[in-house]
Amino acid sequence: MTIQEFFTQNTDAAVAFSGGVDSAWLLHEAMRYARRTAAYFVRTPFQPDFELEDAQDTARRLGAPLKVIPFDILAVPAAAANQPDRCYHCKRALFSRLLDEAAADGFPLVLDGSNASDDAGDRPGMRALRELGVRSPLRECGIAKAEIRTLARAAGLPVWDKPSYACLATRIPTGTAITAGDLARVARGEAALLAMGFSDLRLRLREDGALLQVRPEQMAMAGHLLPQVQALLAKDFAFVRLDSEARQSRET
Repeated sequence: MTIQEFFTQNTDAAVAFSGGVDSAWLLHEAMRYARRTAAYFVRTPFQPDFELEDAQDTARRLGAPLKVIPFDILAVPAAAANQPDRCYHCKRALFSRLLDEAAADGFPLVLDGSNASDDAGDRPGMRALRELGVRSPLRECGIAKAEIRTLARAAGLPVWDKPSYACLATRIPTGTAITAGDLARVARGEAALLAMGFSDLRLRLREDGALLQVRPEQMAMAGHLLPQVQALLAKDFAFVRLDSEARQSRET
């Protein structure tokens, strides 16, 4: 099945929109082939500000309606507890809210941007989507990440090469309860590092400090700038340590 065929069969569908390349290209195709569509962005403390900004910019470029839904995910005890099944409870809560909003707007179906490269066996969040009846056209049509980036570039989407960005909750060690304060200091730290010229990084909490992970091509830069990084982030972290192993994949 092709994407065009999918939307021929499912003419009215809402798109769960994260601002990343997968959901951006899915929205592009929905705008192209669906009879009626709209983008829905669920805004939570698990996301940095730039994710919403990217979503708003892409939706504007595509001429797509975008609805931003504020949601306090930390009010969901099973998500805030940060146990190994956190992603399941988080996805279940977020998409339940999104489904209600979409249904109220007349959409019988909600789509997400999971693709054929995503391993469903390793992603408890996908189980929540299946239980809720959320469809994943990119996955159903066998479209993998590399192809999506190529298609998104051809479509002129500015996020075609945007690194995959796991939510801020992944920076908190599993088993450590997630607080708004910890999420905020991680977001501030990563924003400051991006402003310094780093890209595709992770700043992971380690007790009262943080572990900085960067791509191989930025390891030397990170080592050289580490004293500046530590001084810059000193108000939020007692220490910042550079991981000796570089991040090997831009998609995790």
